[in-house]
This record gives sequence, structure tokens and C-alpha cells, in this order.
Amino acid sequence: MANSKDVGDETEAKVISAAISAGYSVSIPFGDNDKYDLVLDDGDELLRVQCKTAWENKSETIRFNTHSQTTKEGAYHEATYQDAIDAFLVRYPPDERFFWIDAADATTQKMELRFDGTIDHPSINWAVEYELDWE
Repeated sequence: MANSKDVGDETEAKVISAAISAGYSVSIPFGDNDKYDLVLDDGDELLRVQCKTAWENKSETIRFNTHSQTTKEGAYHEATYQDAIDAFLVRYPPDERFFWIDAADATTQKMELRFDGTIDHPSINWAVEYELDWE
């Protein structure tokens, strides 16, 4: 079973591959101290992107973290990405779908995307509204 670092590295590699195939230029910050994983260049603007891996939360929903978690000197720390990124680029491994969530639209701890449901409420984040078509 892969550890969380391996899972994150795989997501980042697949995001890079998909972004390049879609025509973006991709830059990778040096070191691990930036809040963003990649910079995407579409020819007009540069976008700071944090890559995340989603998991099934319950039937018809997936979830991903919108904060970072680290341990330093034995103490657990959480930090948000507020004002440090432009978007989350989320990969859902079971079907290799990608989702683009503007940082301003993201919640501060975890975010849930719903694929289907019988209720429609303003607080529901419908996956179809965020799904990327890289073609």
C-alpha cells in the first residue's frame, strides 16, 4: 500500500502529464516550501496550483483536503492555502477524473463534491460544475 507522499506524487505526475497534453506550460517550484505544487501557464496568465487526491467519502461523493498537515518537532500543524494559491487541481484515482476548484470557492478544511443526489441545495458542490475536460 502506498503512503500519502507516494499518492500525492502520483497525482502531481498525472496532473502534469494531463496539463501538458492540454497545452499548458508547467513549472515546478524548487523545494517543498511553497504552498503550491505547480504553476500552469496558459499563455496569458500564470496560475499557482495545489494538487490534491480525492477519495470516496460516501456513496456519490468524493472529498479532498483543502489544508496542509505537517508534523514539526513532534507537534501536529494545519494550515490553509488562503491567499497562497489560485486553485486546487484534484484527481480522483478510481476513474482518473480531474476537478478544478478556484481557491475562492474552496472550503477551509475539506471539500466534498457530489456526483448525484435527490436534493438540490446551495451548499452542495456538484462535481459536474468543477470537472475538467482536458481535451
